[in-house]
Amino acid sequence: MIFTKEASLDSLIVHFVGNKADGDGLRLSKSALQLESEGLKEILKTYFLNPFRNATYYHFHHEADIHLNELYNYSSKIFADPGSIFLQSINIIKHLSEQSDHPNIKSGEVYVAYFSGVEMDTETVDAIGIFKSENKDTFLKINALADGFSIEKEDGININRLDKGCLIFNADADKGYRVCSIDNVNKSADAQYWKEKFLNIIPRKDSYHYTNNYLDLCKNFVTEKLPEEFEIAKTDQIDMLNRSVNFFKKNDTFDFNEFTNEVIQQPELIDSFKDFKNKFQEEYELPIVDEFEISTQAVKKQARIFKSVLKLDKNFHIYIHGNKELIEKGVDEATGMKYYKIYYREES
Repeated sequence: MIFTKEASLDSLIVHFVGNKADGDGLRLSKSALQLESEGLKEILKTYFLNPFRNATYYHFHHEADIHLNELYNYSSKIFADPGSIFLQSINIIKHLSEQSDHPNIKSGEVYVAYFSGVEMDTETVDAIGIFKSENKDTFLKINALADGFSIEKEDGININRLDKGCLIFNADADKGYRVCSIDNVNKSADAQYWKEKFLNIIPRKDSYHYTNNYLDLCKNFVTEKLPEEFEIAKTDQIDMLNRSVNFFKKNDTFDFNEFTNEVIQQPELIDSFKDFKNKFQEEYELPIVDEFEISTQAVKKQARIFKSVLKLDKNFHIYIHGNKELIEKGVDEATGMKYYKIYYREES
């Protein structure tokens, strides 16, 4: 998970890149933006960084030599000398322009930013951000006049939606850095230029990310897929979430068949889980393998966001950590209100 509250936006450059197939050119700035307003910096920081809070990690890739990956090369120079970000931003934009040759690729502003103090899992590091805005929204602007008001429309960027972006963290440089990528505009083949041609990144393949990906898969299956396909009580959902986390906590290695038999249990649920796993792997382009060493660090991180809380209106929260058979659901015949009966031996 990425935390950005204490992060600082230190540099920001804006350029414009057109569609090469349409003959659109580049419009390059002559200097970095001067951001004197702390309020504006906070807005930009939210716009750029918030979409990456739970993003998946990738790393730069090259078939022959990682140093031949353009973005890896430019990023290394920026991390070595943050003052060189303006010069390297021009190289980055020219490289992006070379990849923007499909007729469906939209023109837009590209922002190259330098952040310090980004908390990434257990580390605090610097990060380079590259973001592209391709879509404009229409906004209404109200002006106060002496005898009333006037109204006009303006086209601008919706700060609640980032079109495309990547964050490059100054971590694991020898393995191609840690990189997160987002493309909310188009996930079709013609849009893969951002991830495959421009960035040239591939998912990280190690025990940490195998574990993290599988726990993400389990959480999404239990909270989203199960309620859609089956009638399942909230307590049973929480129980399956708890069993999932406990499986990863008590085992050193993961085996798919052992996991499904112990955690999912019912044959029809196992079939649904297999189908969901295949679709999840394709949609998020993640390596979901069936055998791997379990990372205790990934389990510890993910366990914090596995919700074992049963929320009842706005009055009660029940935390379910153990035997779900000790909580019983019913309906009061007189009032029609639902209730839970909880059995226990001691209180503390």
